[in-house]
Amino acid sequence: MAIPTRKDIQPGLRVMIVEKHNQSSGQLTEGVVMRLLTNSPTHPHGIKVQLVNGKVGRVQSIVK
Repeated sequence: MAIPTRKDIQPGLRVMIVEKHNQSSGQLTEGVVMRLLTNSPTHPHGIKVQLVNGKVGRVQSIVK
């Protein structure tokens, strides 16, 4: 499954992110995007976002 690009992500979308301290374990956190923090259209590790609960991480997938 490909990592979503910036054009696929917008505020209000439910996503799965990996937080910085969980990158080695790959543990995912589910939440709703508040704002996008990565300006480039793609990133090899995922677009960095801030969730409405304040957590920051890189988007690994979009929750359907």
